[in-house]
Amino acid sequence: MKIGIVGLGLIGGSFAQATSRRTHHEVYGFDTHAPSLERALGEKAIQHRLTEENVGQMDLLLLAVVPHLAVAYVEKHAAQIRGMVMDLCGIKRAVSRHIRPLAEKHGFLYIGGHPMAGRENGGYANASPQMFDGASMILVPHTEIPESINAYLRALGFANRKISTDETHDRMIAFTSQMAHVVSNNYCKSEVGADHHGYSADSLRDLTRVAGLNAQMWSELFIGNKDFLLLELDRLMQDIGRMRDAIEQEKTEELEQMLEEGSAAKYRLFPRGVACDEYPS
Repeated sequence: MKIGIVGLGLIGGSFAQATSRRTHHEVYGFDTHAPSLERALGEKAIQHRLTEENVGQMDLLLLAVVPHLAVAYVEKHAAQIRGMVMDLCGIKRAVSRHIRPLAEKHGFLYIGGHPMAGRENGGYANASPQMFDGASMILVPHTEIPESINAYLRALGFANRKISTDETHDRMIAFTSQMAHVVSNNYCKSEVGADHHGYSADSLRDLTRVAGLNAQMWSELFIGNKDFLLLELDRLMQDIGRMRDAIEQEKTEELEQMLEEGSAAKYRLFPRGVACDEYPS
């Protein structure tokens, strides 16, 4: 296939590197950040630039940019697209509601995709051809998924395929991803944090791992999924409020019950003795 990748950051760059090293597909790439584009060409992660002239030749277009840019790209090129389009955005409804009608109008196949992989730092410089080894890939098909897509994703290293809908994807991602970033980012803001050295171990490191996020990208993802994210935030704030009251009022039995409930919930998510990566995300 001729595969065009729009956006050569962490995810798009990793798709490019893995595709070039592990398949025989021809990779075309586009990025507004010239150094990333030139580096991808120099490292042969992409073989050609994706341009206005050749976009119509692509068998598969991967949109590895934030939602509004993914939508804008398809709106601009919809009449030229002849193959398949897969967005790799972190929310689905905000993208699908625009691209799906264009796919129906112009006759191209559209699939929503979300790779469950990443790193603390973004950008092409942190991309890796091993990024997707053992990872789960969420697919939101609006028609039947061609076997060529399944074979391609397996070749990149994806171990699990989770079929979803736009609605279910966004509801689950509010809990599994967005809430983790909200909590981690705010947890870091304590005024005593600067003096943590010598007082901290793995728990601090674990809870703050995803705090250093891309503010522009995550703001768009949070607001674009605000209904489901606010449901999770309201639930969390209510639970924290109850726990705060129990601590302040020294209600030991009530506090113990809440802590036991949380422990039980953790082991429902990840049962003891079972590796986390055995569970598709």
